[in-house]
Amino acid sequence: MPHAIWKGAISFGLVHVPVALYPASSESGVDFDWLDKRSMDPVGYKRVNKRTGREIDKSHIVKGVKVDGGDYVVLSDDEIKAAYPKTTQTIEIESFAHADEIPFTLLDRPYYLEPLAKGEKVYALLREAMLAAGVIGIARVVMHTKEHLAALIPSGPALMLNTLRWAADIRPWADINLPPEGRKGVNLKEAELKMAQQLIGDMTEPWKPEAYSDRFTEAIHALVARRVERGETEQVEPMEESGSTGPSNVVDLTELLAKSLKGKPAAAHKPAARKSPARKRA
Repeated sequence: MPHAIWKGAISFGLVHVPVALYPASSESGVDFDWLDKRSMDPVGYKRVNKRTGREIDKSHIVKGVKVDGGDYVVLSDDEIKAAYPKTTQTIEIESFAHADEIPFTLLDRPYYLEPLAKGEKVYALLREAMLAAGVIGIARVVMHTKEHLAALIPSGPALMLNTLRWAADIRPWADINLPPEGRKGVNLKEAELKMAQQLIGDMTEPWKPEAYSDRFTEAIHALVARRVERGETEQVEPMEESGSTGPSNVVDLTELLAKSLKGKPAAAHKPAARKSPARKRA
């Protein structure tokens, strides 16, 4: 059973859908640990003064932000903590949009949303209504002290949450040298274009994600398995390791939807509603 990393509710007008958030992806790369080849002890990182090369105590470290001119503004932990967005345990839908309006460059990380506390009906209502309209929801959510923009996406039986990169995080292509748009910019010949289109057509096939895999990871795992089979392993003594639920009451759905359509104010505990987008089933 996967572990829920966040619990709260989807805010849809005056309606709340209690949900749990689960990761929908995993990293498939190889995790290399650093070891001291002389003793097979784990190797960690040190806090080192880059000018003197000397290790320093954690208590002497402060956080600074570099500004124009090369100077730094030093901020205390309390100042940084005060700037964190307030956790509301709410996925607040601000607006809806058509899926093809969201550039793929903004997509970041996918999550599954599971209904909680008898919220299945409202969950299904939101999913089916979005599918019928052909839209996805654009929402804000705070996870791990960081505010995210996210797309709420109906996909099969699930509502998925895909965090989005902020538009300001995407670098403009004007910063790099690109050929001008259109055929005439680089004097493309009609024959060249036809041959390229024919090659693309010959290589076009239905998308099958299972047909692609991480060859490097597979090769490393195969190599490790062969070494294990031959008994070529080293013993490493393990080091000691340091070791809210959203609203649950489901009220009259029809009444809440009607009030939302009439534009009546949301519950007092909610911040002022902002407007945002949404998307359809994959």
